[in-house]
Amino acid sequence: MDPKFEPVMPGRQTPLTPIPAGNRGVGAGSDQVTLPISQNTVLRNTYWLLALSMLPTIAGAFVGMQMNFFSLFQSAPIMTPLLMFAAMLGSLFIVSLLRNSAWGVVALFGFTFIAGVFLTPILTVAAGFRNGGQLVAVAGGMTAAIFFAMAAIATVTKRDFSFMGKFLFIGLILVIVASLANLFFQIPALSLTISAIAVLIFSAYILYDVSNIIRGGETNYIMATLGLFLNLYNIFISLLNILLALTGNRD
Repeated sequence: MDPKFEPVMPGRQTPLTPIPAGNRGVGAGSDQVTLPISQNTVLRNTYWLLALSMLPTIAGAFVGMQMNFFSLFQSAPIMTPLLMFAAMLGSLFIVSLLRNSAWGVVALFGFTFIAGVFLTPILTVAAGFRNGGQLVAVAGGMTAAIFFAMAAIATVTKRDFSFMGKFLFIGLILVIVASLANLFFQIPALSLTISAIAVLIFSAYILYDVSNIIRGGETNYIMATLGLFLNLYNIFISLLNILLALTGNRD
């Protein structure tokens, strides 16, 4: 594995980078001294891995469309989402288990592939609209814009946004519970409300997660990538759901 993509293990001493003796401070007692690797290294690796993780996501969505995964969703509209949720949780556990090894990257790509397959239902619905392709593109563009805006704020200001953690976690739990409940009630207005709140929560999570990386709270770039991917994934789905409900034109 490329050394620049070796996971930085949480709970261990920060890797040290040697510098030439000519750049040492006065009074150094050896030929080399060491300096801690900047958190910018973790952030840079996270961004690279996040970009690469989009490839298996796209591949998963393509496979799901070809396999007509949506038919399973139609045949069991309640059980299928629950199974999808369980599969995602299981995949998350595997990534977390392997986060300190090179296999963690493989597990991460496997998770993003599964996530791509699970995009099939909403993409199939979008395909049934005359402007479905445009709405998917708009949702993707808005997701990217939110990511760059939130990441820029966290990077430029370098403020500590850790105080948001508890509030965001409570909001996340409420969104999950409401989403599961709406599987049974199927209330369109509630679905739109949940999607709008989810956009706000996961946008704030981007701010929180990037700030956490910059300030050294997250030193494992696999887990950092996983967190940012989940934020983008949920923002995209929520935005697409809103656009389909408000501006979609059926064939």
